[in-house]
Amino acid sequence: MSEAHRWRTGGTVLEVRELEAFLAVADELHFGRAGERLHVSQSRVSQLLAALERRVGARLVERTSRRVRLTPLGDRFAAELRPAYEELGAVVARARESARGVEGRLRIGFQGTADHRLMAAIALFQERHPGCVTEIVEVPFADPFGAVRHGGVDVAIVLLPVEEPDLVLGPTFSRERQNVAVSVRHPFAVRAEVTAADLAAAPLIPATAPAPAYWRAAHAPTTAPGPAVRTLQEGLTLVAAGRGAMLLCRPTAEYHGRRDVVHVPVAGLPDSVLGVVWQRDAETERVRAFARAVSASTAGRPRSADSRTPPP
Repeated sequence: MSEAHRWRTGGTVLEVRELEAFLAVADELHFGRAGERLHVSQSRVSQLLAALERRVGARLVERTSRRVRLTPLGDRFAAELRPAYEELGAVVARARESARGVEGRLRIGFQGTADHRLMAAIALFQERHPGCVTEIVEVPFADPFGAVRHGGVDVAIVLLPVEEPDLVLGPTFSRERQNVAVSVRHPFAVRAEVTAADLAAAPLIPATAPAPAYWRAAHAPTTAPGPAVRTLQEGLTLVAAGRGAMLLCRPTAEYHGRRDVVHVPVAGLPDSVLGVVWQRDAETERVRAFARAVSASTAGRPRSADSRTPPP
């Protein structure tokens, strides 16, 4: 077998196909099915496993006419080997992505509203990289990080803050003044503006888990929380029913406008900001190129008439 199929660790050279054969047998507990999975014969699986056991110096698999099972050492070896083997595959995949450049498919998640700023960034990315197809997917209000963390999307546009150690926060944009959505019957509905102090004891509607507690608190900073919701539509329905109020940025408030809900600007709260996030261990050249497109498309934009500070 060529050197390209070998993995050197310390003073030992391990054949990758031997490791693949062992993991396949550990999963299937059947030499025939392991061979089908690896597209080799059953006898070849036996040869590879025997060679690995000689390198290790002990039996890893017990095989009889009735059953196949791992030895205690084989159990431990499989548990310790699998993460390292998967990481090796991830390293090769990332190298392949870099070699190919920005091609293939990029899945982009968005939370709230895909407004003109996000669409401008996507348009610039597609103009720069016509060989890459983009998909646009809505991210649930109550699960801002789940889709990117579990591979449903490659990159996501979410509301800050982001404090997840396994995620990278890229460029931020769309800095907007916060508005509070209230029922037309709410006392705030006739006000031109309310303050953060006014909201302190108001029942603000937060997101449910799995949104992290710090993220939920940032978007419902109140001592009297209202009923938690999974989606923006659920929240606005409760707002219309007088069950609480909800903080939204101006573009989202305008997009989700309805006659029984009024959006009132709030003074004294940090601006709402969107950020580009991706999984640290799944970064590709496509993701980096999209982050550059977001930065380029939002650079130098004038601030919104309803925003108190310029975009970063």
